[in-house]
Order: sequence, then structure tokens, then C-alpha cells
Amino acid sequence: MTDGIASQQAVGSLETTGMPGNLAIADAMLKAGRVTLVSYIKGGSARFAICFRGNVSEVQRAMEAGIAVVEKTYGAKLETWVIIPRPHPNVERVLPIGYTANLEEFRLDAV
Repeated sequence: MTDGIASQQAVGSLETTGMPGNLAIADAMLKAGRVTLVSYIKGGSARFAICFRGNVSEVQRAMEAGIAVVEKTYGAKLETWVIIPRPHPNVERVLPIGYTANLEEFRLDAV
């Protein structure tokens, strides 16, 4: 479910090959920017995507940190990444990029 604050926040998504790399990436992103990890998606062939939310500048900072970690993590391979400044509410409703009740303690609403 979405709310007014979430729809004003950017969403970033980064897809890699290899779970250890994703663990290191998520950790670096959360330490680098005021962002909240909102979902983790396992694809086929050892591909993983992580999605995170925050204001645009913080999502950009977190993404830069995540990309830098991919380059330093043995076996990790960056497949693709994207930052969407204000995703359409329909996208938030259908894709797993919104805040859920179990994320409330980690939510950073600095819009």
C-alpha cells in the first residue's frame, strides 16, 4: 500500500548476479544514504534485485555506493540499475517498492 510520503520519494533498484554481492551492496547503500531498503527480489540464474526509497539525492548517493561495492566484490556482476524520482502510484501499488508494516522501524521520511 502506498501513502502520500512514499509517492514523493525516489525509488532506486539495482540488479546483480550473486547473493554475497547483494548483501555487501545493500549494507553499503544503507550506510551511505538516508534510504530504506524496501524489497529484495530473486530472479533466475543467481540474479537478485534490491529496491530502496528515499529522497532523490540520498537515493543517488546510495546507488553510487552500491555500484562501487559491486566493482570491489569478488563474483558480483552489475546487471542493471535505475533511479525513478517519483514513481507513479500505479507502479507503487503493483511492484514491491512500497513501505510495508514490517519496515516502519527503518523508514526514513526526510522528503
